[in-house]
Amino acid sequence: MRRYYAEKLSAQRLQRCYAVAPPRVRQFLEAEIAHVQSRLPRGRVLDLGCGYGRTIRPMLDPSRRFVGVDNSHANLVMARAYVGAPASACAFLQMDAARLGFADGCFDAVLCLQNGISAFHVDPLGLLREMLRVARPGGMLLLSSYAAGFWDHRMEWFRRQADEGLLGEIDWNATGDGVIVCKDGFRAVTFGPGDFAALAREAGIVPAIYEIDGSSVFCEVRVPQRPL
Repeated sequence: MRRYYAEKLSAQRLQRCYAVAPPRVRQFLEAEIAHVQSRLPRGRVLDLGCGYGRTIRPMLDPSRRFVGVDNSHANLVMARAYVGAPASACAFLQMDAARLGFADGCFDAVLCLQNGISAFHVDPLGLLREMLRVARPGGMLLLSSYAAGFWDHRMEWFRRQADEGLLGEIDWNATGDGVIVCKDGFRAVTFGPGDFAALAREAGIVPAIYEIDGSSVFCEVRVPQRPL
């Protein structure tokens, strides 16, 4: 399942998923990016699961340098062309989000957006700890998932993706309560406020957890100053 996006849902197929999004889902996607832009500090920003660069391109800014990582080579090739930024402004690297090849404390912000905490299919606590490791003291983590009230809109979007053959047929008997299951092995869960709060407690951090646009749940973390 960890290879699903890299092998079945990358590059042009991933881009098509967003092309078939209904209007309310497009609003959600725009609202998520706008919110992240409003919260980002200056400096180096790491985007985990960057895909074909959908979130990075609208957030490019002379005050920031982005690094996008993904486990799909095809995504990264497309991202370089789609974003169209010089390497001095944005770099793309093939990497496992749970085992990042970066030194400690080298990013001012680390992003894990649009339910990446589920889509990556790695241990959520291990992922959060790795994000904390590569963020500088005083830096920021931003993670997001879907709001519970957005479920019907999310299911309509996934139904469209399945109808296009981008995902397998939805297993409606196994789908519900924030979990989407397809008959080709695809499975996605949802992280609600309680899930993010419990995860943060395990990691020993205190997050700000909030909802925007009636569609996204954000977990925002200010990275603690490390002891001398």
